[in-house]
Order: sequence, then structure tokens, then C-alpha cells
Amino acid sequence: MPVLDIFGFRALWSPYFLLVLIAVLVGYFLLTVTFQRKFSDSEQLTKKEAVLFTVAIVLLYIIKGSPIDLMGHLMFYAHMIQMAMLYLVIAPLFIVGIPKWIWRKVLNIRMIKHVFRFFTNPLIALILFNGMFSFYHIPLIFDFIKTDMWLHASYTSILFIISVFMWWPLVNDIPEQQSLNGIKKIGYIFANGILITPACALIIFADSPMYQTFSDPSSWLEALRLCVPTTTLSSLNLSGPEMFNSLPLIQDQQLGGVLMKIIQEVVYGTVLAQVFFKWYRKDSAESEQEENPSLYPNLAEY
Repeated sequence: MPVLDIFGFRALWSPYFLLVLIAVLVGYFLLTVTFQRKFSDSEQLTKKEAVLFTVAIVLLYIIKGSPIDLMGHLMFYAHMIQMAMLYLVIAPLFIVGIPKWIWRKVLNIRMIKHVFRFFTNPLIALILFNGMFSFYHIPLIFDFIKTDMWLHASYTSILFIISVFMWWPLVNDIPEQQSLNGIKKIGYIFANGILITPACALIIFADSPMYQTFSDPSSWLEALRLCVPTTTLSSLNLSGPEMFNSLPLIQDQQLGGVLMKIIQEVVYGTVLAQVFFKWYRKDSAESEQEENPSLYPNLAEY
């Protein structure tokens, strides 16, 4: 099997993308540490926020800038790992990694406030994210988007923003932005798991390869242009994706669907456990407060 080094340093490590992410990380710490006192109603950056935002940036580079991004064009299972990590792991990390005072200032901008409020409505966010994710994986749509650089960048960026909207009712810690509490959050998580299942099932139980960009050599080469310079591709003698994947195409596709579902279950299960125990602690505190009102004076902050 040819090694990935044949595609060159730029395709493997995306140096320009790395520089952009470093600039974003530097800007984050300048805003939240160096110049934080210049903003009214600002708060000191917590260790948790700094770590989570940094982890999100590092994961974003690993998923979209390291050889994993190139592998996502060669093997379908790598593509699905990218999708799961980007929309189910990195998106919520960004939400909790950005300090609440910054979120408040952004959401106080009138136009953003109204748009954000509409799209983070739990029902709208739930349907929109799972609908766009499923729509993207319809074979005809997938192959069309996967072979156009601007369309691919636009769709995946919009889907990431929609994933932030989807996660917002679950993980944001801003009291005035809480639209779901307790049992409703649990129901929201279960609904997300159910709505994403048909797309995964379609991929897992298909009896033949569904996507030409992972099976047809010409479509596959066209999709590779999204991450490999044209001059590099023209100098290579590539016959098709089977050169880099030891798995039969159908098994590669099925593995991708399975991995997506497993990562989704692990992430949703972790969030579900956190929501349940937080809800349980609040319920217990309310019961004790009824017996002794002097306890838990700040119960509303749970």
C-alpha cells in the first residue's frame, strides 16, 4: 500500500490552517487574559475554560489539518470519524470553552440575539442539525458536495454552526439562556440519538457502496483535489481508493456508519450522565430546602 507521504507536506499537515488556528488561540488568550479588564462586566478566565478551548483547537487541527483529513478523502470510515468528532465533540467544547461574558456580549447584539434565539430553540435545532446531517449523506448530494471545494467548505461550516445551535440548550452555563431543564434535557438527548440513527442505519446496512467519491476512481480523484494540490495529483499515478484501503469498499462504508454511531452513543451517554446527576442533585436539594429553607439559598443557580 503506498504511504501517504506521496501527497506531500502541504496535503498532510495543512500548514496554513495550522497558522490560522494558532492565531485564533493567541487571539483568545489576548482577549480573555491580557485585555480582559478593558471590557465591562468581564470575568477572569477559568482554568476549565482555557483547557477546553485549547483542547477544541487541538482536536480541530487533528481532524481537519493532520493526515486524518487526507485519510477522510481516502477511506469512508475516516470521514465518519471526522464528522463525529467535529459535530459531536468539538462543537460543545467550543461552547463551554468560551467565557460566559463573551457569549453575553455577542448575544446582546440585536441581530445576533434574535437569530440565535430562533435557531437555538430546541425543536428547531434538533430537526435542523439531524436533517442537514442526514441530507448531506444522501449519495447524490454527498458526491456533489464532496467534489466542489467551495460548496464543501460552505456546507460543512454551516453544519458546524448548526451543531453549535443543537448543543447550546444542553451545555451552555448561562442562566438566562437556559431553555431546557432536567427531564427535558434527557428527552432532548434521546431525540437526538433517535433522529441520527436512520442515516447511520442506511450506511451500515447498505448491500453495496453508496458513494462514488469513495468507489469510482474519477470521482475519487476529483474529491481529492479538495485537500491535495492539483500539481501534486497530476504527478501521481493513482488508480483508485483501493490503493490506500485494505478493506473492501462495502466494509469500509459499514465501518464508518458503525463508528459514527458508537462515537455518538459515547458522547450522548456522557452528556446524559452529567445532565441526570445534575438534575438529581437539584431535585435532592429542593427536597432538603423544603425541610430546611436555610439550606441551598442559591438553589436557582443549579
